[in-house]
Amino acid sequence: MADAKKDQKAYAPRLRKDYDERIVKAMTEKFGYKNALEVPKLEKIVINMGVGEATQDKKKVEQAAAEMEKISGQKPVITKAKKSIAQFKLREGMPIGCKVTLRRERMYEFLDRLVTIALPRVRDFRGLNPKSFDGRGNYAMGLKEQIVFPEINYDQIDKVRGMDIIITTTAKTDEEARELLRLFNFPFPAEAQKEAA
Repeated sequence: MADAKKDQKAYAPRLRKDYDERIVKAMTEKFGYKNALEVPKLEKIVINMGVGEATQDKKKVEQAAAEMEKISGQKPVITKAKKSIAQFKLREGMPIGCKVTLRRERMYEFLDRLVTIALPRVRDFRGLNPKSFDGRGNYAMGLKEQIVFPEINYDQIDKVRGMDIIITTTAKTDEEARELLRLFNFPFPAEAQKEAA
């Protein structure tokens, strides 16, 4: 039993190992950090799925939540409307979407699948927008279709839905965060990488 616990502790996601073995060194060389703890790291990934049609049919939110659970490996939280909006037939407290916050191993596992499997399956993909940082080292992106993830079976979904993905880092500047994500093999266009260099 103790050996099984040791084995569980010994497991580290591929990108986590890559961060420890390669990325910390590369970031330190580029930005001249004096201490390994100064090197920016990933803090969390928040995935949010808005379900507009939930005002007519509450089951739509449950279907979206089930899909998100398959994609993220974690049970999502149902998001509710903060205020009523008559034009949208929306009342306060109505379920309007779902979101999940990933940290530690699940965060690295999701990022790995996002970069190596999901993004290459996006139609007409020309790279991620390198300007989608918020000024404090966090990156926001959107996916138009949940079917880019292999966990989602196209024949079993009721509707193609998009999602927002926010990657929170401990970087103090966008430049550091961009370099961190580039080292995690984020597909930023080549021109943007030259500008950042």
